[in-house]
Amino acid sequence: MTKFLFYLTPQTGHLFPLIPTWQDLISRGHQVAVRCQPQHVQLLTGLGVAASPVASSIVAREQDDWKARNPIAAARLSMRTFLDRAALEVADLRQALRDESPDVVVVDALSWGAGATAETSGLPWAWVAPWPIGIASRDLPPPGLGLAPQTGLLGTLRDAAVGLVSRGFWRPVLTELNDLRDSLDLSAVASMTELWSARAPLTVVYGAEPLEYPRSDWPSTVTLVGPGVWSPPASPPDWLSEITAPLILVTCSTERQADDVLATTALRAFADQAVFVVVTTAAAGTMRGEVPRNARLERFIPHGTLLPRAACVVCPGGMGIVHAAVLAGVPVCTVPFGRDQPEVARRVEIAGVGTRLPAQRLNPHRLRQAVHAAMGMRERTAQVGRQLGAAASAANAANAFERLHVRN
Repeated sequence: MTKFLFYLTPQTGHLFPLIPTWQDLISRGHQVAVRCQPQHVQLLTGLGVAASPVASSIVAREQDDWKARNPIAAARLSMRTFLDRAALEVADLRQALRDESPDVVVVDALSWGAGATAETSGLPWAWVAPWPIGIASRDLPPPGLGLAPQTGLLGTLRDAAVGLVSRGFWRPVLTELNDLRDSLDLSAVASMTELWSARAPLTVVYGAEPLEYPRSDWPSTVTLVGPGVWSPPASPPDWLSEITAPLILVTCSTERQADDVLATTALRAFADQAVFVVVTTAAAGTMRGEVPRNARLERFIPHGTLLPRAACVVCPGGMGIVHAAVLAGVPVCTVPFGRDQPEVARRVEIAGVGTRLPAQRLNPHRLRQAVHAAMGMRERTAQVGRQLGAAASAANAANAFERLHVRN
């Protein structure tokens, strides 16, 4: 029996994809302890996972990129959040190690302080990323902006120019991160690619082609284990059986973001259309204004109850809902606002499982066009969904984590 300690950043989108893996590890006789956001401790405990909250100071340092007025400013605010949390994670993971005495430590790839602490622990450890991790590749443009892969001279010139700008963006982040690493007697890293691919013996990425780009130079430490999809057990709502029109599911981010405009625009866009719109507002909270007769607003409904009826999913482009939709054969209209969403949205577009509408261009007319175009991609989405389904197995990640302990 092995005891695993999973340390996560306090974000719902990073927790749900891992639940099937934890259940699989437990079914094999292992112990799993999790540090996560407080609101999910009771849920995990009910599922048989020993969960405790991360330090309250980490939770209190909320992601505030929604305050930014442009994508670059939003990215800087996100990095500030992760760096501030990193400084707090060192003591928090040290305490968790004392409390749990694990055999293996698995750290969210956005918990940089916890990762550095795991690196000093002497234990076998791994990064885990339920999103398209930003490991650079010679086959792809610099990650983060959602650029489409482009070959030839123009692609080479574009990627070189973007790379220069990208290095300038990351320089102050790496300087502060390396100051933290130095305080723990760890050597500096030259890039996030080095951090995520060369400092841990294993990096587990929850993804697979064709929603992950093919590349010839994945580092040997990286293992792709397919999508991780989990939805809280629930019965379909009573009102769902009364809906006969095509259902459009509109979802906002589970972490606060300036995406409430997506919900209000969708209500306007389809108010006079022969569809029924279900909006889950999540972190966007309460919407103002009149709700059309062919629409319904809910703070949260398990998406697993709605996807079998959905004709299209409209979302900012979180990897969790995109994976869930495509696995269900439902095309996606992505409206990326920031974070990893531009990368996910571009993957949706290139894989042919939906459309991409930049948030700056969002209006009712364009959203209607993008949704109708996505709805025409159902056959391709079903095909890709079958491919992802063949790659998706909780056993893939569980096997990788087991091997990590054995080889150490």
